[in-house]
Amino acid sequence: MSGVFEALRTQLHEAATVFAGGPDALEGILLGMVDDVDRAVREPMEIFPVCHHSPASAVAMARRLRDKQPKVIYLELCEDMAPLLTELRNCRLPVAVQAFASEVEGFPADWAPLSVVAPITEASAEYQAIAYALDTPEVELVLVDRSADHVFQWQRTETTPTGEQALHGDAVGVEIGDLRPRFAELEEHLLHHGKVRHWSEWWHQYVEHPLGDCDHDTYRQVMFLIGSLFRRLAPGDPHRVRVDEDRERHMWTRMREHLAATGTDPADCLYVCGAFHAASRVAEFGVHGTDGFEISPRSASTWQYGLIPSSHAAIEAQFGLAAGSVSIAATEWAKNLRRSKVKPFQLEGQSGKKKAKKPAVLAAPVGQVAAVDQLSGFLQRPPVLDRLDEAELLGWSVEIVRAARRNGYLASTADAIAVFETSIMLAGIRDRARPTPYDFQDAAITCIEKEVVPGRRDVRRLVEIMMGGDRIGQVGYDALPPLARDVHDRLAPLNLKLQQRGVQRALLDIASQPELEACSDLLWMLRHLMPQGAARPIMGERRLGERPIQESWDLALGTHQRSLIELGYEGVSIEQVLEQRLRRVAYGPQATTAQALEAVEDAIRYLHSARLAGELGTHALEVLSGERTVDGAPEVLSRVRRLLTYYRTNEPVLPPWIERFVRTGYAHYCTLLPTAFTEEDATVDQVAAMLGFLFSMESLALSLGCDRAQLELAVAQSHPEEPSKVALLWAAQVQLGTLTREQLRARCAALLGNPLALPSYPRYLSGFVHALEPAPGLVGFVVEAMSNAFAQLPDPLLLPWLPTLISTLRGRGAQMVPLLIREAGRLFPAKLSALDEWTPPWLTRHDPAPVQAVTTGTGSTLLAAYPATCDATAHLLGCTDAWKAPADGVTLLKQYPDTVQAMEALLAN
Repeated sequence: MSGVFEALRTQLHEAATVFAGGPDALEGILLGMVDDVDRAVREPMEIFPVCHHSPASAVAMARRLRDKQPKVIYLELCEDMAPLLTELRNCRLPVAVQAFASEVEGFPADWAPLSVVAPITEASAEYQAIAYALDTPEVELVLVDRSADHVFQWQRTETTPTGEQALHGDAVGVEIGDLRPRFAELEEHLLHHGKVRHWSEWWHQYVEHPLGDCDHDTYRQVMFLIGSLFRRLAPGDPHRVRVDEDRERHMWTRMREHLAATGTDPADCLYVCGAFHAASRVAEFGVHGTDGFEISPRSASTWQYGLIPSSHAAIEAQFGLAAGSVSIAATEWAKNLRRSKVKPFQLEGQSGKKKAKKPAVLAAPVGQVAAVDQLSGFLQRPPVLDRLDEAELLGWSVEIVRAARRNGYLASTADAIAVFETSIMLAGIRDRARPTPYDFQDAAITCIEKEVVPGRRDVRRLVEIMMGGDRIGQVGYDALPPLARDVHDRLAPLNLKLQQRGVQRALLDIASQPELEACSDLLWMLRHLMPQGAARPIMGERRLGERPIQESWDLALGTHQRSLIELGYEGVSIEQVLEQRLRRVAYGPQATTAQALEAVEDAIRYLHSARLAGELGTHALEVLSGERTVDGAPEVLSRVRRLLTYYRTNEPVLPPWIERFVRTGYAHYCTLLPTAFTEEDATVDQVAAMLGFLFSMESLALSLGCDRAQLELAVAQSHPEEPSKVALLWAAQVQLGTLTREQLRARCAALLGNPLALPSYPRYLSGFVHALEPAPGLVGFVVEAMSNAFAQLPDPLLLPWLPTLISTLRGRGAQMVPLLIREAGRLFPAKLSALDEWTPPWLTRHDPAPVQAVTTGTGSTLLAAYPATCDATAHLLGCTDAWKAPADGVTLLKQYPDTVQAMEALLAN
């Protein structure tokens, strides 16, 4: 046996000497590859190397299983996923086996939830092995790869749980049978000299086709060689190398344990693994390998297992394959079966297949024969030039033109002929006698698409659809977790095919069919928990304290089956999952008071749970006590108001938690009010919301034992400088009674009469608009102030302020605009003709507050008391020459009496 590949070693030694000028590292790599193949071939237990989703591997596996009929199959798949494989009978492939952990222990908290998936397609060697083992009596299937828990245990040295796995959706996909060079320069070299664009095309041209018709020994030796090449030329990433070798140690340790426990003859076993791991050099390799690898215990995380729908696109993303390559592989799988006459294995009852009355009769098993060197002949043999299948290529050309027409392209029979001829030409340029699907795709894009895409799909996508499209699997009802089955059972009164993909319309007339109210409750919970589009309300809404009458829904639960299945990993009922989610939001480390109150609302709207609402509300009180900012004040105010309205109309008494919340919130916002008035980070909207909470909850807070003096003291200690906050403070003083409306009106009149204050007057008005939140009784005054502003402000000041006013009203329009419109409708004339004779009621009912006349002596004293202000005012008015107060100040008073009076009024206040 040791001399099986001696001739090949000699040839590679001579080649290394010629190309490298003597034996060196190149010879070591080449001869090491032969040693890897020799070692794997001589292993007493047959190793079957595969490439995931390779039709050639699947055909070779089906052929070998019928010839060898092994009694035990060891499969490279997470060992804790074994119980799920029988559920594949209830699914339509492709699907993925998934392990899911929402509550993690022993891992960083930001990794949660943990999810591991392993996709399975019909055109894969793994599925052939699974179907054979599950449907053949007295055949045992043993999964030997690390558990899902160990997938993340071995990633602890990384910052994120990605490592050698790839993403499959939002989960980590285990690369079963991965076979792709990890050396970027090697892949680039192969693509360049192979005249292909991507790895999928290279594999299809130079490995998939040549191995399609090979015998078993040749297939194994070539796959061993490819795996050894990619392994020896892989970058020396210590972490990745360690994980690869630990996986191999784990698998061989598990296989030896099973052999020792069962006494099975290794000759009756078959070890199915990726070709990369088949060419292993660890000491634990083989049934006679060394022992000593210790498998660490699993963490305390709780893992859930199930099947989820997968798709060709998800698999391509996981393995870094070109778009459409898995669909092309499925087409090649069907062609290989027709050409080779191999009968594939398929689980009984799958895809609508009727269960067989008795198992299929297999051929007599063949023992393991002595290996011979098939590799030398394969490497020296020139590439087989497949005869052009004109009928197949012509059918593709006609079909793509038909699909292009349906999608808006101006394609004709001439384009079909052009695609046909261009495909042959491209294949010839790339040294191919027969066009591949990738050649055909390039030809179709060149001849049909040109530079215009009239519809939603380009020609590349049309070719992918024609070759099979992005086939999406489906998990059958019996294989669903209890939660998903419960959802389907509870929605049965809707009489919809919820397993079906696409959107379905559900009409709920709850008034005439009260039993549908339970369906409505469930649909609202699904809308809250599942992605957008899974359950979308068309008519109807769920508010606090309201019961539904009629609703209309668009449902796509079949399309979002994976999300529904993953909900089943979090609990046994949809109510339990929703309660857990609400607790997670409210008790999160970054949770705010507004988020906790939102969870309270959701607990009432969706779960009708007073217990949970009380618990979350108590926690919201604790969060509020710990907050030192007022960022969430507007949302807190709106949610507390809605909850108070709900409890007052639906409960005989207020729950204790909301009484404590109002009492604590009153004291909390009184404490923060003076700081919020002066801080630049606190917006006028947030300060208005604080005042709104204090004034709207005042009567309830006082009845619960709060002291109004606390609010009066907080307002007295507030000294804002920003005009909009100053207006808010004035509104608060009016609400408290420390400032009369006549005084407020006088201050506004003084601002309008002061040229220096006019530029900032619109900001005062914005503050008054926000003041309607805490003091809605000032709506009449706000209409009056805005009317005076529109009447007296010059256009250069008024016009730039209008966008700010509009945005302010739009942002809080639901509360403010109706009040303003109602008050304006009451004050202004109803007809345009009456506007000329109309006199504003605030001018007839209230005389303007008199401003005390400023005498020359008073003005001189004022100018002398404020020399800096006097100098600045003189400069603004154009008095640039040197002058002395009070003599020249008297002249200034005489020239600009209104300005000085306005200044005196401001300084007096």
